[in-house]
Amino acid sequence: MKFIATVRTVSMLSLLFLAGACKDFIDINADPNNPTTPVLELLLPATQVSMAGALRDVNQGTSILMQQLYTSNTSRNFQDGTDYQQSWNGLYTQALNDIEIVIREGTRQQRWDYVSIAKLEKAYIYSLMVDLWGDIPYTEASQGNTVSDPGFETGETIYDKLFVLIDEALADANKGSFAINPTTADIIYKGDKNAWIRMANSLKLKMFNQIRLVQRDKAIAGINALLTANAPLITTNAQDFSFRFGTTETPANRHPWHRSEYQAGKSYYMSQGFMERLFSTDDPRLRYYFYRQTPNYTVGFTPTGNGYFGRYTGDATAAPNDNALKATVGVYPAGGLYDNSPINNLTAANVFVTNAGATSVPKVVTNTDGSGAGVFPFITNAMVKFILAEAALTLGTTGDARQLLQDGIAAHLNSVNTISSTSGNSAPAIPAATITAFVANRAAQYDAADAAGKLGVVMTQKYIALYGNGMEAYNDYRRTGLPALPAPIAPLNTFPLRLTYSVTELSTNAKVSDKADQLQTAQQTTPVFWDK
Repeated sequence: MKFIATVRTVSMLSLLFLAGACKDFIDINADPNNPTTPVLELLLPATQVSMAGALRDVNQGTSILMQQLYTSNTSRNFQDGTDYQQSWNGLYTQALNDIEIVIREGTRQQRWDYVSIAKLEKAYIYSLMVDLWGDIPYTEASQGNTVSDPGFETGETIYDKLFVLIDEALADANKGSFAINPTTADIIYKGDKNAWIRMANSLKLKMFNQIRLVQRDKAIAGINALLTANAPLITTNAQDFSFRFGTTETPANRHPWHRSEYQAGKSYYMSQGFMERLFSTDDPRLRYYFYRQTPNYTVGFTPTGNGYFGRYTGDATAAPNDNALKATVGVYPAGGLYDNSPINNLTAANVFVTNAGATSVPKVVTNTDGSGAGVFPFITNAMVKFILAEAALTLGTTGDARQLLQDGIAAHLNSVNTISSTSGNSAPAIPAATITAFVANRAAQYDAADAAGKLGVVMTQKYIALYGNGMEAYNDYRRTGLPALPAPIAPLNTFPLRLTYSVTELSTNAKVSDKADQLQTAQQTTPVFWDK
């Protein structure tokens, strides 16, 4: 791509702040983006840092579309060619480009451990890009600077190639020794071969489930093959495929939501509807997801009067000077503060959200509050459980959907506990008895529902657990239409079925520049290949 050289230089500087999850990576003196000879132990962590950084904007945008965050234009279904340009450019010109170098150099050195990891990162990134954008450059884009105008391929074609790539990566993992050294060169799994094998199989599971509406037989066969073979999947929270952020301001490696919201000026409102969903359903994650800066602030779009002050999706009214009043992100997933202040209008019906032990007073947050040591959950134990439950309900694959639902909810509540109590975060744990009772409560809702309602319970619980990964919530919603979301108050467009392309790509790539406007317009209303 013609703009690679320029963007690579700029984007690497902007993304290095994320590397706090691995201090050893921060402290290297060599530039891993421009080595004289490719150094695998420097390039591999650079790919993981740039992957997390480049996904920031698409994660933000999809979180808004899925009514978990709020900004005015995006919540009104408006998007343009600059909204996700940084994500597109960062993925292609940095993360994927460096991944190709690791694959090429690792193959030359017969370092199949590095090759395997790089191929799995490549498969994960491209699968997400297909999910979000549909048709994208793939084969020619993998050739880096040798092809300035890579051709776009259909999402279905790319998915087929990615299934092959994952199998190649699994085969590579079993060639020779798997010995990443130092282990910190692998920020995510610290060189754990078995962890990457579980990630590979879990990615395949996710992709098979994704295509179930359009390739039902292939989805059933693929999922059943994984289960029949007892292929290792992510089955514990410790095995989650996720990126953990650090705690420091210099270098700035905190969770991006913490960096943007724990300061005087803020980028978002919290979604009023999402806060009310947790409040009205007595969900104990309420105090972990959101932090109130005031105990009682009531305006037209905040009827609860208890400090959970956000904006409803599509609200087009002007924003007053309310940064010190609106609710903000909490300890999960952003590494902010746990809200331990009394909630004004709780009733005796509340079992899981109560004022027991709530002795704090809300405060206006600053960058010294919370640790910022949050998480970007890519594929987790909870997600795998919910995927298996959905597949069991819709495809008849092996598994007890009710038990998988319970396991998924419990796994996520325990993940909230882990993030809340590690790396300088100091929130109290959700008690084990509360987790047990809450899971039983949701299982009872499942039992009371009809067939369609049972899927609704599964997808709603998954949606709540996906806070922090709007991309997967966006995928699920387009595939299932669940959970039911209110229409924007003042929409500017229809709900987007794909994200807009980078305007830079469309204007510089000769293979598409003559039809750029048509392609961009079609993104709003054209389903991705797996969306029926």
